[in-house]
Amino acid sequence: MTKKRYFFTVLILGSLTALGPFSIDMYLPGFPAIAKSLHTTTAQVSISLSSFFVGLAVGQLLYGPLLDRFGRKKPLYVGLVLYIIASAGCYFATSIETLIILRFIQAIGSCAAGVASMAMVRDIFPLEENAKIFALLILILGASPMIAPTVGGYVTVVFGWHLIFVILGAMALLILLTVIFFLPESYKADPSYSLKPKPIINSFLQVIKEPQFYTYAFAGAFAFAGLFVYVSASPIVFMEVFKVSAKTYGWIFATLSVGFIGSSQVNNLLLKKFKSEQIIRISLSIQVITALVFLIGSIYGWFGLGGTIGMIFILLCCVGITSPNASALSLAPFEKNAGTASALLGALQLGLGALATFGVSVFNSQSAVPMAGIMESTAIIGLLILLIGALRIKNKVDVSGGGAVVAH
Repeated sequence: MTKKRYFFTVLILGSLTALGPFSIDMYLPGFPAIAKSLHTTTAQVSISLSSFFVGLAVGQLLYGPLLDRFGRKKPLYVGLVLYIIASAGCYFATSIETLIILRFIQAIGSCAAGVASMAMVRDIFPLEENAKIFALLILILGASPMIAPTVGGYVTVVFGWHLIFVILGAMALLILLTVIFFLPESYKADPSYSLKPKPIINSFLQVIKEPQFYTYAFAGAFAFAGLFVYVSASPIVFMEVFKVSAKTYGWIFATLSVGFIGSSQVNNLLLKKFKSEQIIRISLSIQVITALVFLIGSIYGWFGLGGTIGMIFILLCCVGITSPNASALSLAPFEKNAGTASALLGALQLGLGALATFGVSVFNSQSAVPMAGIMESTAIIGLLILLIGALRIKNKVDVSGGGAVVAH
């Protein structure tokens, strides 16, 4: 693969990965305008965000088998077309109930992009490059929290919230065209792959029974849950506890996003000297220690605004380093059913992330303690899974060298 082709392929895969996050972040500033337009409340509009998350979780499991049965591109075409149709429907929505349903359908469509991009990384690139590619995808993905809300706010004020869904639909159309004409099919359709419920369930069970998958997938998902906790709790911590303005909060959010994105690129440098499993173990250990200091400091009031930002920055850096390596190692044992494996990995990340954010609402208080406590809990669980699971891996597929090696 030429350097130009390499870059363009990564860019397309990154665009596929970013479609879902852009769909979430871009319309958030339009909540009040949507509520006014549809004669409802902002709380009701937020249910459309919840329905989108539900659609993402369902779609993860739906597309895995389809990608392994029909190849990567055909299900991807269907998903992107479904997304475009749902986006047009959102533009014409006249009731909140309709918007909630259409957002669910839109999520089902966007999910094809996310699952397919992960599976195609495994298909197209050598194993030893997978962690590096996932880190590059995170770099592209990181544009969402910095660009999408700003663009969405401007569009809402100047043109109205409806145009947001026109932009999202146009993005999906552009991505669809690039996939059709510039992205090669990376996996042949497998007619022997059954889409009956029992074989599909067995396929998922086969994946989750693989020690290397469940060790790194669950460890990575629990580490990644820290990001969900931060996103859910940060408005309370910064705007209610520390009383910063919405504008200042936006700058804080952008700064911390840079930490998460930047650390994923630092990971590429680390991979030149260390193996992925070594990086995960060190990163998760630092995450546990930092979250513990953050929790104790939050209980005893050690940290002001700057200290809190610093603690979260370190934690998000750990997540940014752990995530690409965990993804690469969990998918490494799979060639024939990488689609199913990547779908299950995504479902685990979303499910555990959603559960962690639910914990924030349950233990909600006017302090950073719930955030720090849940981030510490998820980090500890992730590290324990990593340490215990590593003992059960007999023949590890090493993404650094691309071969199977005996785990010690």
